[in-house]
Amino acid sequence: MAGETNHVSAMRAKFRDILSRDKMTVMPGGFSPLYARMAEEIGFESFFIAGSQMSAFLLGVPDNGILGLRDMVDHCRHVAARAAIPIQLDADTGFGNAVNVDFAVEEIIASGVAACNFEDQESPKKSATMAGRRTVSKEEHVGKIKAAVARRDQIDPDFAICARNDTLGAEGTNFPEALDRCIAYVEEGGADYVWLNSVETREDLKKACKEIPAPVQVIWGGKDAAPSPAEYEDLGVRIALYPVFFATIGMTAAWHVMSDFKARGPVALADFNKWVADGPYGLVNQKMLTNADRVREVEDNYLTEDDQRDYENTWGH
Repeated sequence: MAGETNHVSAMRAKFRDILSRDKMTVMPGGFSPLYARMAEEIGFESFFIAGSQMSAFLLGVPDNGILGLRDMVDHCRHVAARAAIPIQLDADTGFGNAVNVDFAVEEIIASGVAACNFEDQESPKKSATMAGRRTVSKEEHVGKIKAAVARRDQIDPDFAICARNDTLGAEGTNFPEALDRCIAYVEEGGADYVWLNSVETREDLKKACKEIPAPVQVIWGGKDAAPSPAEYEDLGVRIALYPVFFATIGMTAAWHVMSDFKARGPVALADFNKWVADGPYGLVNQKMLTNADRVREVEDNYLTEDDQRDYENTWGH
């Protein structure tokens, strides 16, 4: 128990350091403990558990608020336990009003993640990349953030609360309103940082980072190519979020190889494995990512002689 508590405290301290410094960081996202371990192994500083990806890959449903609090918390507990980098959880709208957010924060903090975000959409929400979004009033979301911060302060002040702004591209909204909301979420709500979703121009992003009195997390939504990490840093961004590419690229690869296998049989797998092996990064080591060697260590140290497994004379991949 003490080890688990120390791990969680260390991850929350690491994330607070990311928020407090001037340097920009890239946060990749997905849905699984394995993807979080991959991010850690590759060298990313943090990982994002995306609501859209949990909805799609765990339940096979669209990102419309169908995923429940218990589904979300039980799953992200496994992600946080497996990775040695801080985890930010996408907590959607908080599952209701301030009353629901109060309870959600308690449960999310207990899961071991370092931070979570609550968005200002109406329920049922839609993916931030989908049309037809509506937002609640600024005052309602300020109240939800205040409730989240108050409950957080009672449990663990090191846990970080992000106010996510989905105003850009929603019904009847514009950048000045989005900026006004972001400032209010910090000054009135007490959010530790703000997620400005789908910002469309570099000028708007620079203005937001200058005027919002807290670190800014961003997803690019403009028609032009997204800024590079160095450009994001120059614009004042603290976290450049890429919430879905791990999972969607994996899904796309599976679609292609599965289709190819249906057409050509096992040669499709051989061709794919050769292509990966010949690439600069090689085949992924799943045993390493899942710490499979620990099973052998435990067996060697704690099983009786009669219970020891015969690894020399049995066969495996």
